[in-house]
Amino acid sequence: MKEPDIFDDMIEVLRRQSETTGGRVYVSPEVRKTFWAASARPGNVADVHSAAPAPMNKTAPTPQPSTKPVAPSPAPVPSTAAPAVGGAAKLNGCSLDELQALVHDCRNCGLCEGRTHTVFGAGNPHAELMFIGEGPGRDEDLQGEPFVGAAGQLLTRMITAMQFDRATEVYIANIVKCRPPGNRNPEPDEAGACLPYLRRQIELIHPKVIVLLGAVPLKYVLGKTSITRERGHWDEYRGIRVMPTYHPAYLLRYEAGKKEAWADLQEVMKVFGKVYRRR
Repeated sequence: MKEPDIFDDMIEVLRRQSETTGGRVYVSPEVRKTFWAASARPGNVADVHSAAPAPMNKTAPTPQPSTKPVAPSPAPVPSTAAPAVGGAAKLNGCSLDELQALVHDCRNCGLCEGRTHTVFGAGNPHAELMFIGEGPGRDEDLQGEPFVGAAGQLLTRMITAMQFDRATEVYIANIVKCRPPGNRNPEPDEAGACLPYLRRQIELIHPKVIVLLGAVPLKYVLGKTSITRERGHWDEYRGIRVMPTYHPAYLLRYEAGKKEAWADLQEVMKVFGKVYRRR
């Protein structure tokens, strides 16, 4: 028998409360107690991601000479790089619509060869809450929208459980705007070609909080590894509070991780005064 989904449970709690309060959501202590009793179940989450950091807000250090032969490492992502299309000045001064047009025509890395659509981002351009994933999958490539497949459906449930509306109250983007073959992680040069677009998106949206979904955005936004170690701990990117947590695709494979992800998201909720306390 399939175990109950923690985010589905939370959404049902909110729905029942809204029906009895004229649309206002208040989670009573009794419901909280019932929900947590049903959803608290043990489980360990394995770290299935590992990669060297290449932060989007830091310049990779110059390698020092060594007397010992070492294996070649992936090229670092240059933090000051700008897309060739339109030049740095145009990118820095462009609007969100102009930025999307630049992404649509971008051919700065090999991912453009296999794409059906670019996947720029979606949501409220004035949102205070922003989610950043790693890159489009098959469904996203076909539709040109982020997080529309199975992982996207779970993300929608997560956002709803946080008492936000996905369409009107958050903004969602990815590290890369084109689908990597086989849904693999983007290579450093591919991420490097797209990071200037993402930086400008963040500048224009200027959210209060960014939620990083998985190891890839953790690597390229914060320059850190091990999502299992970093999740749940507040960080910062250019004055914006950042919360790393698990990617929804990971949670589809490892159900036990949902409890930890929900704990991370509750910390984000507190910033917006949407507190769900365990009794």
